[in-house]
Parts: sequence; C-alpha cells; structure tokens
Amino acid sequence: MIKKLLKYRELLLAVVIVLMVLGVGARSPEFVGAGNLLEMFNDTSILIILALGQMMVLLTKGIDLSMAANLALTGMIVALINFHHPDIPVWSLVLLATVLGLVMGAINGLLVWKVGIPPIVVTLGTMSIYRGIIFLLSNGGWINAHQMSPQFLSLPRTTFIGLPLLGWCAIAALILVAYFLRYSRTGRALYTAGGNATAAYYTGINAGKMQFVSFCLSGALAGFCGYLWISRFAVAYVDVANGFELQIVAACVIGGISTMGGIGSVVGCLLGALFLGVINNALPVIEVSPFWQMAISGGVIVIAVILNERANKRKGRLILRHSPAVHSVRPETGARS
Repeated sequence: MIKKLLKYRELLLAVVIVLMVLGVGARSPEFVGAGNLLEMFNDTSILIILALGQMMVLLTKGIDLSMAANLALTGMIVALINFHHPDIPVWSLVLLATVLGLVMGAINGLLVWKVGIPPIVVTLGTMSIYRGIIFLLSNGGWINAHQMSPQFLSLPRTTFIGLPLLGWCAIAALILVAYFLRYSRTGRALYTAGGNATAAYYTGINAGKMQFVSFCLSGALAGFCGYLWISRFAVAYVDVANGFELQIVAACVIGGISTMGGIGSVVGCLLGALFLGVINNALPVIEVSPFWQMAISGGVIVIAVILNERANKRKGRLILRHSPAVHSVRPETGARS
C-alpha cells in the first residue's frame, strides 16, 4: 500500500502543502490571502533556485555542502565592489557573481573528478575555506543597506505582473533546469551517471565528468543567489546563510530526490522547497516555539529519507531458484541430477 502511494509522491506532497495552507488559514485568514501567498513564494525563491542546483549534484550521486558558503562569498564580493564602486552596472555584478560561483563549483568538481576525493569531504572543506575568505575580505565587518547603491538593492524588488523579479528568477530557473534535464543530452546523462554507472560506462558517458558538470551548475546558481540574497536582505557579513545548506538538501530529499543518485524531478524539487517555505512561514503564525520548529523540520526530513529509501529500494534478481527436481533421482541411471 505504501509503495503504491509513493508512486504519486509529488501529488501527495502537493495535497499536503495545500492542506497545511488551508489549516493555518482557518486559524489566521490573512495567511491564505493572495498577497501573503505571493510573498511566501517570493521568500522561498532563493531556496528553490539553490535546491535545483543541489538536485543536479544529487542526481550524479554527489552532494554539495558548500552552496551556502559559495552564496555568502560571492554576495560579499559583489557587495564590497558595489560599496567601493557604486557606478558599476548591477547587471555586471550579477554576471560576476554567477561566474565566480561557477569557478568555485568547478573547483569542487575537479577535486571530485580528477583527484577522486568523496564529494562530501570536498565540499565540507571548501565550505570552510570560502567562509574563511569572507572573513579575510571583510575583516569581520558588515556591509549594510546604506552602504549599497539604490540600484543594487532595488533590482530583485522590481515588480512585474504582481510578482517581484526575485520570484520570476525562480520561475525562470525552474523552466530552464526542467528543459535542460529533459531535452539536453547532458541533462539526461546526469541521470544515467548517477543511476547506473555501468550503463553509463558502456554508453560512453563519463560519470566523473558529469559530476564535474553538475558541480559547475550548482556553483553558478549559488553565485547567482549570492547577489539575490545580499540585495534582498540588504546586509553582507561572514555568517550570511550559515547552515542554509541543510535546508537546501532537505528541500531535495523531501521532494523525492534520491541521495543515491539517478532519481528526482524539478517538480519534486519545487514542492520540497515550497513545503519548507510553508512550514517556516506557518509555524510562527500558529505560535509554535522555534525549538519545536527545528524538531518538526528535522522529523520531516527523517521521514522523507525513509520514504525515499523504501520507494527506491530495488529487489535483487534471483539467479538460481531451488527446485525439488534438483534432488530427484534419474530413473534410468539412478544418479542424482
């Protein structure tokens, strides 16, 4: 019964999200207002973009724990540049942040692909390195809103058809990643590399190279989000997004992306991020203690991992089957077969 339900995991997750919103709305009607729902999606936009990057790494049987540190470092760099050179166009800073993030992702990918270090070890190490570089660049100081140019701060807040540009960035990322994974040869190869390394080898797919590509993409998205985060919250400091990498992985796991590689969808990734976004916005409304919020989020992650393992577990194929005929006596020879 559980396995049949897990086939419709994304539909069930969507139903759970709707029920949570309606349940909280019954207690606090303003929670289900159109304006609040749009704001909640806008608040979750950065998590959605980062979860898409993490999903591509997980598809290749890797993991990137340095995404939040990547975001913090690129955000600090563009904030410092904007502070000292406010006349530089914002679009060029966005491009710089994306390229820097890609470079940091490429470093992770090369260490995994060429050196052979496990992804979790590599990204734990680079996470600490990136945080240390932030401290060296800023001397432990802060860049506040009054030190940033109005153009730098206003871009993600620009509204188009009722939704800020930050939200449209998440929608664009969803469409682009969905197209990439479904229709491009490289995108399909990410699934093959993580799902079946043997099949990948015989079809000419280099699994290590696919991991490198996935780290580059996750790094670029993290760098892009570095600008979005700093301009949205109007502050840059050493501990920006500290611990956010756990939220990113949680969004993927809740959305059904397997940590064993080869399984996952953009829709599931979106729903996982929205689930966390609803929880983070709903629990304070119903006056749940912050400590219970952490416990509930952790419990949801554990349950999601268990469900993923049950859904993705493959039965081993039985090569030899015991048969009574094996021990039968051949009448003509008297010998056992």
